[in-house]
Amino acid sequence: MSVGPIRRTEGSCARQSPPDEARVTGGFWAARRQVNAATSIAQGPRRLEAAGNLANLRAAAAPSSDAAREGFHGDFQFQDSDVHKWLEAACWQLADAPDAALADEVERLVALVAAAQEPDGYLQTYYQVGHPELRWRELGWGHELYCAGHLIQAAVAHHRATGRPELLAVATGFAAHIDEVLGPDGRLRGVCGHPGIETALVELFRETGERRWLDLAATLVDRRGHGLLDAGFDRGHDRSPGAAYWQDHLPVRRAETVTGHAVRQLYLLAGVVDVATETGDAELTAAAVRLWESMAATKTHLTGGVGSRYEGEAFGEPYELPPDRAYAETCAAIASIQFGWRLALLTGEARYSDLVERTLYNGFLAGVALDGDRWLYVNPLQVRPGHEERTGDQTVRRTPWFRCACCPPNVMRLLAALPTYAATGDADGLVLHQYATGSWAAGGGRVSVATDYPWDGRIDVTVVEAPADREWTLALRVPAWAGKVLLDGVALARPETGWLRLTRRWRPGQRITLDLPLTVRRTTPPPRVDALRGCLALERGPLVYCLEATDQPPGVDLADIVVPGDERPVAEHRAELLGGATVLRLTGRIAPPPPEGWWPYGPAAHEPPEPARTVPLLAIPYHLWANRSEGAMRVWLRAG
Repeated sequence: MSVGPIRRTEGSCARQSPPDEARVTGGFWAARRQVNAATSIAQGPRRLEAAGNLANLRAAAAPSSDAAREGFHGDFQFQDSDVHKWLEAACWQLADAPDAALADEVERLVALVAAAQEPDGYLQTYYQVGHPELRWRELGWGHELYCAGHLIQAAVAHHRATGRPELLAVATGFAAHIDEVLGPDGRLRGVCGHPGIETALVELFRETGERRWLDLAATLVDRRGHGLLDAGFDRGHDRSPGAAYWQDHLPVRRAETVTGHAVRQLYLLAGVVDVATETGDAELTAAAVRLWESMAATKTHLTGGVGSRYEGEAFGEPYELPPDRAYAETCAAIASIQFGWRLALLTGEARYSDLVERTLYNGFLAGVALDGDRWLYVNPLQVRPGHEERTGDQTVRRTPWFRCACCPPNVMRLLAALPTYAATGDADGLVLHQYATGSWAAGGGRVSVATDYPWDGRIDVTVVEAPADREWTLALRVPAWAGKVLLDGVALARPETGWLRLTRRWRPGQRITLDLPLTVRRTTPPPRVDALRGCLALERGPLVYCLEATDQPPGVDLADIVVPGDERPVAEHRAELLGGATVLRLTGRIAPPPPEGWWPYGPAAHEPPEPARTVPLLAIPYHLWANRSEGAMRVWLRAG
């Protein structure tokens, strides 16, 4: 893959660029990406047909047809965005591995999207089919710019992957219409309730070279935060969720913390970083860094998931991180990865890729089942026995599709483009951010990587090509959790910067071996997280672990398990379990049950607790939970 979602311009101020070429050819991520291609992406058009998304496009394309008379299908104004995200995923997959049948499906849907576009460039079937009189009159909930953003990203992917101009012409036509209506000199002064178009417009600028799109993105970034969405509230909503819900309470340059709907906030910040990257706006960069730090330090779950509240799918207050009520939407994990990856490119700092790694392996990957055909919308860190039934998209059961199906095609597009997230190039050479078996090229050199990461910490890097006339730098990220590492058998302390930089005149065939210590870690929560006091979690390498009821002795309630202070879990790889996984074996104690009676509270105990029986326990990686049966699950365990 030599193309991807980000292609910065030569004039940008980014420290690093996506790689010149990127391939994942084996190991952990190759297996997940193969399922993504063969199952998830392949079944996308069928799911979109069944949900009515494609019927909406046919209705918009032929207003007098039977399809148009049936009216709009679906419960949400943004049904089109699922089609656009699927198209983007399919195009990145084609860039990675040509597939004639998939290419035909892509062109069929591209033609359908093009046919649905209005002569003036407008394209959103909810308003074309059902409510043409309300175009641009419901900016809070209408999602017109949000859908346009996903259309633009699909068009960029299509153009980069196939070289064909048709979808790019559709997207450019819609962008021109938007500029006329909402641009710097447009007839309306407003912003979309759901950000997303900002980063898409920057990428359209990068693809076409037309400065107009970068200026429009910058306008929309700076227009937000002035109460415009609350000022003209939409029909059908009797009250506003509050300006902070859609980040319209403060200009981003003044904001001190992430707030409101988590996906909206982080899509906005990804666009902020893109604008800062291409304009050199230091104030925007400082704001993005400040908000990332606030999110990472006070509003991110151990899994990398974000969004503490079901109400508003939103961030909570600092340290409001309840495990059982964690919303942690799959799309929010993807948005966090997109935001962090752009900051990694802009600044060259390892900490952003550290959080990207944590989120990829945990908060994100839990969102899709091993079979690639079932999904989680929300990703809690605890499910109680006989767990509370939630309806619709908020269920904690894996589901074949959703009424609001934003997450499945979002997962598809990230997995399809994943090789380009693993490495970058800088002025000196190649930088490896994530570890997977494959090959990457940048700065005039190329390496191949062989590893069984994350199950094994050994990473073999072989130089395939290198500049013959100069020194070339190979930089390896040493994760923040790693401590001491081995490089070719020699123990080294983790570099303060997080980067192990090896600069020399390389020869093809030279190999280095990095060994990351995958010892089991007992992790404690921040003391200000009230919901987690007295708890611990188990981690190994980049993986967070959990207990599922199905793995424990019969009759054991996960709420009664206590992990003793001297317990040291043992890692064991089981090839037959969940497609092959490293599990943790440990011994826990079962705490005495609550006292009998109608009132569970009592005086503080001064007597020694009753002796507790011990039980063998098995912990699995969090991203594998809910793949076998329904039932209780816990990441955070009682410490004792």
